[in-house]
Amino acid sequence: MLHQKDDRVFLQWAALPQQQIQDLLKKPADELQSELKEILAFRNHQTCMKEAALLDFYVCGFWWAKEANFTPVQTSFTMAVLHMLLGNIRDKQMVLVENLMEFAKALDGACQCSTSGADTTSLLDREEATALISYIRNSLFQKYRLYELLFTTSREELLTGMERTIEVFSCQDALTPLEEGISTPLYFQ
Repeated sequence: MLHQKDDRVFLQWAALPQQQIQDLLKKPADELQSELKEILAFRNHQTCMKEAALLDFYVCGFWWAKEANFTPVQTSFTMAVLHMLLGNIRDKQMVLVENLMEFAKALDGACQCSTSGADTTSLLDREEATALISYIRNSLFQKYRLYELLFTTSREELLTGMERTIEVFSCQDALTPLEEGISTPLYFQ
């Protein structure tokens, strides 16, 4: 979703209205996770690695914006950028360089200033933009290949497709089991 402020257009997270973001910014981490789980409709995050990773990604991103003292509009922009970047990986299978360019375009819209006298009206100032760049670099771009694998490789196929052979050592003269700390004859009884 795009939001327009004066003549500038920047991303806003369509999943949440501003008032709900403002309410979430006041919540502790466990309640935030529970609410985002419902908003994002993650029903299997306990058993599905993809849902668990994505829930963690969104919760960490929201929490980072909260710790950075971002306003609800800035937080919505941050979440929209995170959502857009993940969507580019999942839906468009963008390579890292292309996704970096998309991030740069989104950030450019939020950092453009229209100055009228002493009034500057950019969504993010230089320090906030630098902090956001650093966060996204560390949370997404450095782990980009992992997110590509998360979206392109089915975990279920990996689990059901593996076959392992386990050899069991059953010699009576085996060493004493270290875990039990008991003698071998007592162990085998």
